[in-house]
Amino acid sequence: MSEENGTGKAYRNDKFLNSSDARPLRIMSEFMEPQARFRDQNVSDVIVFFGSARMLSRDDAEANMAAARAGEGDIARAERDLKMSAYYEDARTLAARLTTWSKELEDTHRRFLVCTGGGPGIMEAANRGASEAGGINIGFNISLPHEQNENPYVTRELNFEFHYFFMRKFWFIYLAKALVVFPGGFGTLDELFESLTLIQTNKLSKRLPIVLYGKSFWRDVLDLKALVRHGTISAGDLDLFFETDSLDEAFDHIVNQLTTHSLGMPGGIL
Repeated sequence: MSEENGTGKAYRNDKFLNSSDARPLRIMSEFMEPQARFRDQNVSDVIVFFGSARMLSRDDAEANMAAARAGEGDIARAERDLKMSAYYEDARTLAARLTTWSKELEDTHRRFLVCTGGGPGIMEAANRGASEAGGINIGFNISLPHEQNENPYVTRELNFEFHYFFMRKFWFIYLAKALVVFPGGFGTLDELFESLTLIQTNKLSKRLPIVLYGKSFWRDVLDLKALVRHGTISAGDLDLFFETDSLDEAFDHIVNQLTTHSLGMPGGIL
């Protein structure tokens, strides 16, 4: 019997599976397939790195600067990208340090793995740092028309590609025990504010520390104190995140929070 004509087994009928009627099945597959892989790989929880897909490594930024000075590019843009490449290198270093720390924990599960959106920029930097520290790491890629190409540092067995943003966000938050948010654009802001909203409204039962890395960027882009002045958030809501420019401060804050609030909690995927 021909599945192409809709007369065979339903689960082999591509026309049906890609139809609006089968949307609930596609959504469930983006829940159940990752869950199965996490159980197979003994993954317990993660530290999520958010940030711009447009950040360049220092080597790439310096190469672009040299090309621009030789008349092959925009010097102002190259200078900006070289300055911002410091965030790429800091994300890479922080991910490596956290991976080394997590590998030394005595636990039957793989705890506090580095997890990103799986793409370029800050995501690549964090996956790269974790890989350079000898740790497995996770990439939650998503199909987009531009920018989002998977980076080569994600552990192959834990490299995902999502269709639905909301399922991708679910896995970020469900697995996360800490968030590190580097400078980014609309996507990064969306992920940051959704996380803050879930914490503020007590929709999360777990402690979820958030580090905003890059004080000058965040204070230039977000005047969150203005929300307090206008009465749209409480002054205490500013304590939902920790701002820093220091790798040591970011590392110490995350490790202290995880040691205090998460290490005593059972690992494993429900």
